[in-house]
Amino acid sequence: MQNLPSLAPGQRVAVIGAGPAGLMAAEVLAQHGAAVDVYDAMPSAGRKFLLAGKGGMNITHSEPQPDFLPRYGNRREQLAPFIRRFDADRLRDWIHALGIETFVGSSGRVFPREMKAAPLLRAWLHRLREAGVRFHMRHRWLGWREDGALRLAAPDGEIGVQADAVVLALGGASWPRLGSDGAWAPLLQDKQVEVAPLVPSNCGFDVDWSAHFRERCAGEPVKPVVASVALPSGGMHNRRGEFIITADGIEGGLVYALSAGLRDAIAADGSARLYLDLLPDWTLEKVQAELSHPRGARSMSSHLQSRLHLKGVKAGLLRELVSKEDFADVVKLARAIKALPLTLQRPRPIAEAISSAGGVSFEALDDALMLRALPGVFCAGEMMDWEAPTGGYLLTACFATGRAAGAGVLHWLSADDRQPRQQEEQPK
Repeated sequence: MQNLPSLAPGQRVAVIGAGPAGLMAAEVLAQHGAAVDVYDAMPSAGRKFLLAGKGGMNITHSEPQPDFLPRYGNRREQLAPFIRRFDADRLRDWIHALGIETFVGSSGRVFPREMKAAPLLRAWLHRLREAGVRFHMRHRWLGWREDGALRLAAPDGEIGVQADAVVLALGGASWPRLGSDGAWAPLLQDKQVEVAPLVPSNCGFDVDWSAHFRERCAGEPVKPVVASVALPSGGMHNRRGEFIITADGIEGGLVYALSAGLRDAIAADGSARLYLDLLPDWTLEKVQAELSHPRGARSMSSHLQSRLHLKGVKAGLLRELVSKEDFADVVKLARAIKALPLTLQRPRPIAEAISSAGGVSFEALDDALMLRALPGVFCAGEMMDWEAPTGGYLLTACFATGRAAGAGVLHWLSADDRQPRQQEEQPK
């Protein structure tokens, strides 16, 4: 990064969290003279990053910024400065400098050439260690001691760590088995930091299926469809894609893309309504005309398959969600095929979600991502109150805010006339 100050020897920074945001902050700091120690509760770095990359490491997205930035919803304005400074192109350049090639897929998503996260993470960790970054695994952050030292539960007991500045990059509350468990929230709230409740994002939803439908259709993909949800401001948000029927409800890319609005509707109204166009390439008039053809002795199910090619899970959804009377009415059935109402009862638990919303409020942070209530303590990544759809947007913002937090620490320490404090580690 350009135009960042270098620190005097001896200034120490503790980074709590060894995910993408924390590692990026550590890199910026080490490049500019800081002595950096990274602490993480897990046995190794980047556990969630590695799991996310098992199905193909989607690192960012190639769409232009005017389309990219709105993906961050109502936090677009707060995140925009950081993403503009480290956008998708700069992120790709950074990956290439690690010796990892990338390519743009047909959807515009950007992937490492090998489609895996592990080679990228190995190269990155090697570069960080070469730069002097020290890693302390199985160290869980517990807050602060009365003297200002960080409390950390280490393998041999609790220790206290003194640092000149701290970067918190603790993640949200999804996939807690990989370290992001949200346990940090009350620790910051005790310090008068505003933290919005952590809630699931990019998640599935529960539907009260009948036992018959659940047994026949759980695990089946529904494609292609257009899903629509009402917007609070009026109108509808429409999106084409596919999703999967589960024993408890629905999940998959199309559902995740609409999950924020659906989750908020459930919080406000107790349930949410999703409308499914089962034949997105057909007009309502065409559907009704085909249904109006005489079917003779054939059942309506056979008629749907013959005239509209509707069968399997789509036909099952119609039977599940349309009343017997409406199923026999050609006009009402045609409308249901083009706008099938599906009631969602609740989001799946946050531990199952791909990501989480909520976290440290941007109002609790200054423009350099330092906590207003805790000078010298900076935040980065998913622990802040923002969310984004899958497609590379989550990782891009984690990388960008990690770099921003590292830069913020450099500016703050270079302007601070306090003598650097030496790191101390003492068994309790």
